[in-house]
Amino acid sequence: MLFRASAKTVAERALDTSLFLHLTEQFVHMHGHRPSASEVRSWERSIPALAAALNDAGLGDVEVMLEYALPLNSKRADAVLAGVHPVTGEPSYVVVELKQWSQAEPHDDDPALCHVDAYAHPVLNPIEQVRRYCEYLVNFNGAVAEHPGRVSGVAFLHNATEFGVSGLRAVELDDRGQLFTGDRRGEFIDHLRARLSDRHPGVRAADELRSGRTVPSKQLMSVAAQEVREREQFVLLDEQQVAYRTVLNAVRKAKRSDHKEVVVVTGGPGTGKSVIALSLLGELYRQGVPALHATGSQSFTKTMRKVAGTRKREVQDLFKYFNSFMTTERNSLDVLICDEAHRIRETSANRYTPAAHRTGKRQIDELIDVARVPVFLLDEHQVVRPGEMGTVEEIRAAAAAKGLDCRVVPLESQFRCGGSDAYLRWVVRLLGLEPGGPVVWEPDDRMRLLVADSPQEMEAFLDARRAEHYSARISAGYCWPWSPEPKPGDPLPADVVIGGWARPWNLRGDRSVSGAPPAALWATDPAGFGQVGCVYTAQGFEYDWSGVVIGPDLLWRGDRWVTDRTASKDPVFRKSTPDEDVDRLIRNTYKVLLTRGMVGTIVYSTDPETREKLRELVGDAALEAVPA
Repeated sequence: MLFRASAKTVAERALDTSLFLHLTEQFVHMHGHRPSASEVRSWERSIPALAAALNDAGLGDVEVMLEYALPLNSKRADAVLAGVHPVTGEPSYVVVELKQWSQAEPHDDDPALCHVDAYAHPVLNPIEQVRRYCEYLVNFNGAVAEHPGRVSGVAFLHNATEFGVSGLRAVELDDRGQLFTGDRRGEFIDHLRARLSDRHPGVRAADELRSGRTVPSKQLMSVAAQEVREREQFVLLDEQQVAYRTVLNAVRKAKRSDHKEVVVVTGGPGTGKSVIALSLLGELYRQGVPALHATGSQSFTKTMRKVAGTRKREVQDLFKYFNSFMTTERNSLDVLICDEAHRIRETSANRYTPAAHRTGKRQIDELIDVARVPVFLLDEHQVVRPGEMGTVEEIRAAAAAKGLDCRVVPLESQFRCGGSDAYLRWVVRLLGLEPGGPVVWEPDDRMRLLVADSPQEMEAFLDARRAEHYSARISAGYCWPWSPEPKPGDPLPADVVIGGWARPWNLRGDRSVSGAPPAALWATDPAGFGQVGCVYTAQGFEYDWSGVVIGPDLLWRGDRWVTDRTASKDPVFRKSTPDEDVDRLIRNTYKVLLTRGMVGTIVYSTDPETREKLRELVGDAALEAVPA
């Protein structure tokens, strides 16, 4: 959160403008860049309107938490009001979404979306937006998880008239989703009085919410079975819900008018692409709509088949590979959900493909042709192998060549790395994937970052976290050879050797060997901790604590990174792969590895100069001093 004070203090500081200077300073500190002009303008116009309503209601002692960060993701509620319920005497919280809009219209036949003149594309109805913020807060904050009735929500459109936004109320209204406009300000004040007492300050209630334990994130794999077969497990927020609705609307349109449309959902690590994919698959599956999920990742597909299809073979069959559609009839599916679409390759054919199936057709064309609504979820910065070509530009061009509409929905908020935008920005600056060079890590309250002096220290620290019931894995750059898999009963070869420390790589095959899980389950099976994962088994997954070994393929020398392709043992790098491509792919590899952790990351480099640079950027806090 950027600021917390009583409603009386908020009003006073808004009057002398010191509030907005403070919000800007805190925003820069937390996010590493200045807030946009529109965000500052919304603070200057909307916060005084809310503070005035609270004070006019006699609620000057209610605690106001501005830009309240939702747990484990980077979304922020405009304000959370904390006080005491006037009837029950229990803590009471009102989540407030503030809008400057003067008018808005529902989107076609889907009132959960709306059109506003300032935006080119549909946005989420603010009633639906604030309702989902409430649901998410209850799901992830221990202070209210057992008391869901303590949380309510309201959208306050202080510049709007009833005439301008009445259509927004076409969505169902409930205690977590109410809407008030400027000309119903009196009703808004009554609504606040009905939920917040004017006789008790809100400081203690705010303290309780702030100290509420973050409920562990519902790991994607552990709820996949329920998600696909029974009911929705995830709360989709803002642009996630827009993406979800966009696909469902395209499906309805395709059914009504024999329409075909391509949808691209793009976002960085942890923005919820796979959560959207699972939510869509679950909803389509329940509706009986022919749909499949496909990826280019063997690990991800096999894990989904195992976890989501534990008891039902038809559920396992929903999960395919990108190269599964070479001979499939055109438009035989209503929907094909292509997750991890940055792994699309030039062609589906390989050396094992029968001659009869070698059509010369591009993989992207196969995927578009097979469904009436092909959906692509991707992150262009996760391309880690030569020949991977899943980009927005490629998909747009392929759709245009077929005369198809292509709708792109960008995801901005992220849920991995504790929801820390600052950490993700630190990683991309560290690796030179964004201009400006590495910067010193400024600890935030969302993500922990540490540097180990040895792999033994890293492993001991992570093992201690596992003893506290956190999940943890160690992954590394592909800088050590990979021995053939041993016979059953034989020990795994300890290929990753660093001084006196040696551990095996994760398994390659589909079966468990010597207690180690098969490759596809390394990231999700607790027994995966005993082996070092590579980028191909880590990509697409997450765990609480991530240990990352930076090998000799990425070295800090003087004032820059140097990639050494000779240190890489990755067989996908051929002699014909240009140095420039190898450099980019190695950096992308470490970006993937450094963004798997939900709670924290601990890094070790095999190179002393690189380790010293990391220590300079991260600091030298003792590992044992870091609370779990």
